Amino acid sequence: MPSRQQVLDFISSSSEPAGKREIARAFGLQGQEKIKLKALLKDMADEGLIDGKRTAFHRMGGVPRVTVLRVVEIEDGEAIAIPDSWHPDDGAPPPRLRLIEKGRGSALRKEDRVLARTEEAGKGWIAHPMKKLPARIDQVMGVVEVDKAGKGWLAPIDKRVRNATPISDLGGAEPGQLVLAEPAGRSPRSGVKVTEVLGDPLAPRAFSLIAIHKYGIPYAFPEEALAEAQKAAKLPLSEADREDLRSLPIVAIDPADARDHDDAIWAEPDGEGGYRALVAIADVSFYVRHGGKLDREARKRGNSVYFPDRVVPMLPEVLSADVCSLREGEDRAAMACHLTIDAHGRVTSWRFTRALVRIAEVIAYEEAHRRIDAGEGAPHLVHLWEAWRLLEKARFARDPLELELPERRVMLDEQGRIAEISLRERLDAHRVVEDFMIAANVAAAKALEAKVAPVVYRVHEPPSREKLVALKDYLATFDRKLALGQVITPSLFNRMLKDVSDDAEKALIMEAVLRSQTQAYYGPRNAGHFGLSLGSYAHFTSPIRRYSDLLVHRALVDAYHLEQPRPKDHAIPATSGLSEADRADLSRVSDAISMTERRAMEAERDTIDRYVAAWLAGRVGEVFDTRVTGVQKFGLFATIIGLGGDGLVPVSTLGAERFEFDEKAQALEGEMSGERYTRGQILKLRLAEANPLTGALKFEPVDVAEGVQRIERRGRRPAGPRNDAKGKHMVGKRGRPGNIRHSGKKR
Repeated sequence: MPSRQQVLDFISSSSEPAGKREIARAFGLQGQEKIKLKALLKDMADEGLIDGKRTAFHRMGGVPRVTVLRVVEIEDGEAIAIPDSWHPDDGAPPPRLRLIEKGRGSALRKEDRVLARTEEAGKGWIAHPMKKLPARIDQVMGVVEVDKAGKGWLAPIDKRVRNATPISDLGGAEPGQLVLAEPAGRSPRSGVKVTEVLGDPLAPRAFSLIAIHKYGIPYAFPEEALAEAQKAAKLPLSEADREDLRSLPIVAIDPADARDHDDAIWAEPDGEGGYRALVAIADVSFYVRHGGKLDREARKRGNSVYFPDRVVPMLPEVLSADVCSLREGEDRAAMACHLTIDAHGRVTSWRFTRALVRIAEVIAYEEAHRRIDAGEGAPHLVHLWEAWRLLEKARFARDPLELELPERRVMLDEQGRIAEISLRERLDAHRVVEDFMIAANVAAAKALEAKVAPVVYRVHEPPSREKLVALKDYLATFDRKLALGQVITPSLFNRMLKDVSDDAEKALIMEAVLRSQTQAYYGPRNAGHFGLSLGSYAHFTSPIRRYSDLLVHRALVDAYHLEQPRPKDHAIPATSGLSEADRADLSRVSDAISMTERRAMEAERDTIDRYVAAWLAGRVGEVFDTRVTGVQKFGLFATIIGLGGDGLVPVSTLGAERFEFDEKAQALEGEMSGERYTRGQILKLRLAEANPLTGALKFEPVDVAEGVQRIERRGRRPAGPRNDAKGKHMVGKRGRPGNIRHSGKKR
């Protein structure tokens, strides 16, 4: 019998179509050998070595027509996959296939597995997904535990995973260590084997490391990208080719712990009741050119990711924290947005230049606010505040959506341990910078539209009808109306919230309004920004940490002929504008950076949850004022007021009676007492558990026998029998679903 390789060599070298008959004749096969050949050819077809035709086989290069693929990368919004099982005799690397998905953008993520139909296209391969398959976890992270019998277990660090996994090979790991592991065999019963020991899971910097691994965030730059960044950092700045703005007292107002400074502002009166203003932004496009290794890495990351203990930057540190950062007293390359603001706060004109700036001062938000309040502000700082008051007028006129969204701030000591967790205070200094940045972002979008140039818009679409219907039904539980026939605007929501005087009810409605909003994204099609009440909006002001802004800078370079010459002997790409592919179609990269933004948000939120849980681990048993943030049939979700940290209150702890879940009103109500729990209510709860590894918290009533102690009791009904409303779920005291009742009849 011929080997697989001999069959492949014959098919490749045959001048005639090579079918089973021709192969059998070539190798002199008879009788039972032909039956074995048929089985061999079927196996080879299944393995993708040849196609499945009976009349004439063709070599396929190892990719079956229908096979399981694993996504290894999302490149410009397009999933790239390799065969999930790849064991070639010659050790050849697996082929990379582009997954052609239906619809807009990629719905697949890294490590997803799909059954796909493959085909050769030009010099490469493409695949059409047929079915998404359950995840096969090749590598998992957890904490080693050893039971009394000496058996090792991998405790999960994801709060959605409840069970530990048996460890077949500890690989030198000790109990309590954070490790990476992979399946020890094909069967789940085989457990996992430890492949890498990461150390103490509660050590400083461990929480962000967990998030980095969990979400697959690239955190190490390839040597080629680092080398290119070093070369780019040495690009000379030409005074002759840039507008010299070094004499202006431009200031950067940033958080006290800011790791980079990519924006700075300046303003002065124009003598006609308005102001001339400048927003100077780091000229990243001068250093990061399309087509290079550095650009490819930035594109893959999409944005920087900020953790309390570290930042995973979009660009190497030599650029992000040094050459591109607008440092005080140092000459820096900037993209300058010149604005003219009239007496009503309207931006009447703008222009963009490449400039040379020297920041007069870098000021923390708190210090800038203190100086203005104390009357100690220098003239250039006072002018900024006066110009902002005009922009504030315009903001009030357009009435953007006003929702109170507190931000948690984790402060660490020098050893990386938690020193304090608090909510960031919202100051006028924050609003000053924010309104100048919004003005520049609008100007960038409109400047590109004026040239009919490509734009990466920041899009926030109005709420969908489905979400508005859900909001309407929810508001009806408060006897409040939302007419869906009218034009839905941010002003409508703002007026609704202003009409609510009760703080608890206001918190509920604000939460509902927030949930009704769509998620913002990047795209080349302008659909406006609903939340900001703006018709055209693009991100221009943070190119150090957002690839979207870098693309807007490149588009401005092209549209307004702002190209900067570079030395001919300098080994970086020549042009700093858009690539031909991006100029032709920005949708692919827009989808990709929208996805990386969501990934970063989830990783940052997970890490903060772990820090909060670690902070609270020593305070288990204490009673906290909490606000209900969610209601499900199995219990309540509550967050500690002034601190954050969401935890579960199981329905089994609310009392001995059964509780009815009202899905439409998002409420739990006692069957006998009428005690009612809804989102937004303020409760006193005792912290029962705090798990730093998963970030999970668990609360219980102050007095389990009596149920939750409430600061405010609302909506209480008298005890006694009553008819059950249609479609409401009865939940028993143990948290088990009870009978679902419809119109008073059991089913």
